Amino acid sequence: MTFSLNDPDLFRQTAFLGGDWKTSVSGKSLTVDNPSTGEMIGTIPACTAAETHAAIESARLAQATWRRSSAAERGGLLMAWHQLMLDHTDDLAQIMTLEQGKPLAEAKGEVVYAASFLKWFAAEAEHVQGGALAPTADRRVIILKEPVGVTAAITPWNFPLAMITRKCAPALAAGCSMVLKPSELTPYSALALAVLAERAGLPKGLLSVVTGYAQEIGPELTSSPVVRKLSFTGSTKVGELLMRQSADTIKKLSLELGGNAPLIVFDDADLSVAVSGTMVSKFRNAGQTCVCANRIYVQSGIHDQFLQKLAEEVASLKMGDGFDPQVQVGPLINESAVVKVKEHVDDALAKGARIIGKPLEIKGRFASPVLLADVTADMRIAREETFGPVLPVFRFDDEYDAVKQANATPFGLASYFFTNDISRGWRVGEALDFGMVGLNTGSVSMVSAPFGGIKQSGLGREGGALGLEEFLEVKSFHIGLPVA
Repeated sequence: MTFSLNDPDLFRQTAFLGGDWKTSVSGKSLTVDNPSTGEMIGTIPACTAAETHAAIESARLAQATWRRSSAAERGGLLMAWHQLMLDHTDDLAQIMTLEQGKPLAEAKGEVVYAASFLKWFAAEAEHVQGGALAPTADRRVIILKEPVGVTAAITPWNFPLAMITRKCAPALAAGCSMVLKPSELTPYSALALAVLAERAGLPKGLLSVVTGYAQEIGPELTSSPVVRKLSFTGSTKVGELLMRQSADTIKKLSLELGGNAPLIVFDDADLSVAVSGTMVSKFRNAGQTCVCANRIYVQSGIHDQFLQKLAEEVASLKMGDGFDPQVQVGPLINESAVVKVKEHVDDALAKGARIIGKPLEIKGRFASPVLLADVTADMRIAREETFGPVLPVFRFDDEYDAVKQANATPFGLASYFFTNDISRGWRVGEALDFGMVGLNTGSVSMVSAPFGGIKQSGLGREGGALGLEEFLEVKSFHIGLPVA
């Protein structure tokens, strides 16, 4: 390893199974590398279906006791875990930058954001409310909310801490246990998080971190009748597969899937606000976010001026290793991600687009930020999520046409628009067919607000009060009364 931790014990190369740190019974392991250099960081166990089954059984036993704990007890443990994350921010950020590549400042921001879910749901655990009905003189109905039971989560590589706590925190707060399968590309953040959970006093077996390939672990999670809910963040294609595999056991599902987010800039927008919002949305994590602006629609009246300001901002971005404090754009996660970026840029240029500023430069897994103008709907970048630092700009004249183009996608996760016209704000906000809409902002992620999409971008919500409801079942308790 080429980094130094204040607490080296946070870096684990064993899985966390049923409360114990173990290697795989198969004896097999996977290697994990640094996307900036391609160098090997370490190994993780290639867990099997048998180990996944054992983790599920441990979760079942632990949850039977955990569900009877008080909301205050569950909240106290989550708060202890939250504080430990904050205490180890620097180490967690270093681990994340090493295995994921994002700039260290971004990684530190993610640690704090990830910890905030633990704090939010610690408090929210005490706010679960049922109700009571008196439908007839001889009947009372008590509406109870109870934990789903054993849950599972499959999390992605692009936000290796935040996507875990956004799922784990509400599950534990609701009285559930969880079996977690992190991405094999970024497992060390998840394992470090488990170390801190253990130190916070998490009961044995309540959380397992099963490392390895999804093809081995996923089917065991989806087929198990013990697992009553599955939460997944990733591609639409994999989400469809998990949905099919979960059908036989009729699981509750939360699926946060692919996106192809539009961002519309109207003539009356504040240019500085729009440019800043566009840059924040597009280039965070090198464009490797499901909610980043993938299609920029700019009204003709300000198109050229907006493009010029964007070009200046894009030119100022520095690409490089995430440990360099001057860097804003780190590497892409693997070679296939680089190939997709190149294919999208080449396709756009072949069909009439032009690059404003420096051309695309590829070095290893680094792809330089690119600004494309004269982009049209027949280009691949208009239909497919790039997941890289390419900013395509479309020109439009009419509000109706802009909204129509923005909605012309099977995806419906996030969307953004910029205007100072309050009537247009309401009109466009309601017309955009997406689960999240940002007006005069490039960000739609915060712990207290529901996060999720519609159409092929998934189902269910994470974050906020609705995020806790996803881990609860409703029971109607009917009580017969004698009539006087």
